[in-house]
Amino acid sequence: MLATLLRPHAGEVRVLGRPLPDDGYAVRGRIGFLGHEAMLYRELSGRENLRFYARLHRAAPARVNAVLDAVGMTARADDPVAELSRGMIQRLAIARAVLHEPELLLLDEPLANLDPAAAAQVAPLIGAGSGATRVVTSHDPTGGLRGADLALGLKAARVTFLARADQIAPQQIAELYA
Repeated sequence: MLATLLRPHAGEVRVLGRPLPDDGYAVRGRIGFLGHEAMLYRELSGRENLRFYARLHRAAPARVNAVLDAVGMTARADDPVAELSRGMIQRLAIARAVLHEPELLLLDEPLANLDPAAAAQVAPLIGAGSGATRVVTSHDPTGGLRGADLALGLKAARVTFLARADQIAPQQIAELYA
């Protein structure tokens, strides 16, 4: 719903101060979305994918090379996505999500399939220092809380905690998995 991909059945949703779904058009270009699917065309190269998305978002063409370099994919940028490992595809998907320098990043398991070196490489783009407001979902509560301001714990569709991330007790995290 926050990415404007689904309509709410009830209640009210506001993103970047705008009500959804009515003002979805006004916020879509201000959101960077990294979902479970990479949202990359497999027959195109990483560079071709990013050029396509840059045109959609009216991002400067030079930004493509900048994000490819930032995620460590310059050397493989011209290979078809279908020939890349899952970790390389994840890095390209992160590059796609941040290409247009969005105000809001919606990140679902952003470090999935990344080794520690790749995770460290993408951290400046999607971490606390990125300059964007971030909503991160993670099955790794310890890693997911790193760099977070506020944390929400969910279990069986119920809120188990909502607090500043630095105030979450280890027991509260353990209860998510009990």
